[in-house]
Amino acid sequence: MSESLNFLDPSVLAGLDNLELRARIVVEGFLSGLHKSPNKGFSVEFNDYRHYQRGDDMRHIDWKLYARSDKFYIKQYEDETNVRCVILLDTSASMAYSSGGTSKLDYGITLASALAYFVMRQRDAVGLVTFDDEIRDYIPAKCRQPHLMHILRTLSNLESGKRTNVVKPLTDLAASLNKKSFVILISDMLDDEERVINTLQNLRGMGNEVITFQIMDDAELKFPFNEASEFIDMEDHESYITSPASIRKAYLQNLNEFLSFCRKKCQSSGVDYCLMNTAEPLDEALSSYMAKRAKSF
Repeated sequence: MSESLNFLDPSVLAGLDNLELRARIVVEGFLSGLHKSPNKGFSVEFNDYRHYQRGDDMRHIDWKLYARSDKFYIKQYEDETNVRCVILLDTSASMAYSSGGTSKLDYGITLASALAYFVMRQRDAVGLVTFDDEIRDYIPAKCRQPHLMHILRTLSNLESGKRTNVVKPLTDLAASLNKKSFVILISDMLDDEERVINTLQNLRGMGNEVITFQIMDDAELKFPFNEASEFIDMEDHESYITSPASIRKAYLQNLNEFLSFCRKKCQSSGVDYCLMNTAEPLDEALSSYMAKRAKSF
């Protein structure tokens, strides 16, 4: 294999079968962190053990387990983590679109796996919700290595689904959260954008931190088509034959209005927003976003 091969190119990442490896490659690429909440301390509810790491409080070492194993283990409690993060991934039919080597869904899967891997590396709890017109997978937030493997296995088996209904999983999630959380939405947001953003605003108003990663294909953003073409809606299958030149100006104007609305409404509500192009290497896109985010803290 050529040493010059860029493993951070989206099409290369999408071709890697091992999602843990894909996640590690992306995470190590941007070497940054999610915002840490000030909540610290231990609850009385024991959850699991983890290996001792330099800097851990020695008072929480299980000395009986050390006597049996000759290794240091820390007792981990349900509320030890600083952040409870829930990742919502849109798997609707429109996410299957690709003008090149990487579909929006593949890009979103890699992003979700990278974020899950990184959250766990930060010793925070992470959960996963996948959805199209209804919730398909629901994995509650936990902080243990087997749990991460469960999330990655779920992501590796995903297929595109039906029509988009972003509001339903967000509403269901809001009803189920019993403590402030970090909510990450990964979607092309090709839905009723006003209702979607209103629901994100409600989550933010409940005290949660909310990030929206809007995934778009390069061709959707640039509309590079020239010859007469048939355009087919991937969700309702309606088709439209036209000359791209005759609709390019109107299409790009409508697209820019849509993206601008999403960005401005999110930002004015305290919801972080990041537009991602599937043609961009994921580590670079995340690096740029994290650098901007770090300036706000």
